[in-house]
Amino acid sequence: MKLKTIKDYDLNNKRVIIRLDLNVPMENGQITDDTKIKESLATIEYAYQHNAKVILMSHLGRVKEEKDKLTSSLEPVSKKLSKLLNKEVKFSKETSGANLKNMVDNMNNGEILLIENTRFEDIDNKKESSCNLELSKYWASLGDIFINDAYGSAHRAHASNVGIANLLPNGIGFLVEKELTKINTFLEEDTHPYIVIMGGKKVEDKIKIIENLITKCDKLIIGGAMSYTFLKVKGYNVENNIIDENSIDFCHSMLNKYKDKIVLPIDVTTENGQNISLENLNGQIGFDIGIKSQELFKETLSNAKRVIINGPLGMFEKKPFDQGTKSIYQFLIDNNIKTIIGGGDTAASAVALGFKDKFYHISTGGGATLEYLEGKTLPGISVINNE
Repeated sequence: MKLKTIKDYDLNNKRVIIRLDLNVPMENGQITDDTKIKESLATIEYAYQHNAKVILMSHLGRVKEEKDKLTSSLEPVSKKLSKLLNKEVKFSKETSGANLKNMVDNMNNGEILLIENTRFEDIDNKKESSCNLELSKYWASLGDIFINDAYGSAHRAHASNVGIANLLPNGIGFLVEKELTKINTFLEEDTHPYIVIMGGKKVEDKIKIIENLITKCDKLIIGGAMSYTFLKVKGYNVENNIIDENSIDFCHSMLNKYKDKIVLPIDVTTENGQNISLENLNGQIGFDIGIKSQELFKETLSNAKRVIINGPLGMFEKKPFDQGTKSIYQFLIDNNIKTIIGGGDTAASAVALGFKDKFYHISTGGGATLEYLEGKTLPGISVINNE
């Protein structure tokens, strides 16, 4: 079943709402990584080059109270878009109301308008994230066609993706099309060994993902801070590391049921760069997987045909604690193992460590990718019209 895309519509003189994932990291109002913005350019360019009035929407961060607005405005993104497109991108400081409607009504063909952070509407009874019908109707009234190119939020049923799509002719953009094509190809191969690598901090955030993927994969390699909760269950002295106490029972259950599938670190690199085996760990904090763990993980991966990675294996942002993650990434590339890198921190680590164009696919959506790989329905995709 093929989804409609932006190419299936005549965009001339049409108001085209494009939902993007412009949820970029920022510090002091400055964008620190513009990868997601660059990934969105092709769909924007196609729309304005085909004489559309282009209305862009996105969320940025979490907005729970009024003060959150101060650090989560999309205005810096509008300026970055203008620079990258070499074309003015107008910006609406309002997410709804008469002023926004007037801006849209006065647009000419080929012009671009970015609307302020959609999650600003969450301050009023979570209208965005609850897919409020009235807000959906208002936003839909601003356009003639809706294009979803926000793969990173496709697993959410919000007003700005599912709500509008239910009310307008719709399709997907080039980024979502690329994501789905790559992942579907990966799944259709059904080759083994199929190995999942998971890192990051809290086990609690990934319980459902682990429960689903462990039944499908041949091995589950666990590194990063989340490994310490599993290691505590195994009796190691990891008390000064990040321990997810709420997930102790879950880890115990997983290790009992899947002891032959789960692969954990056997040593760590501490703050002073020293490699210490788990048996000799006595209150030290591990910042990365150690050399022996790297070798164990490589041995586990040696015959792999497909690999999914979600979460770095150490504090990759700071040397020398990037070595564990970097070593495993390099091994996968050297052995030509088909690998999908999940979004978020995983994608950031791949780019930061010099592997931007090296893997089969670096996804822009962490949660969306994992849920799709699990076989779950993504609301932002299932709502799209078929050809």
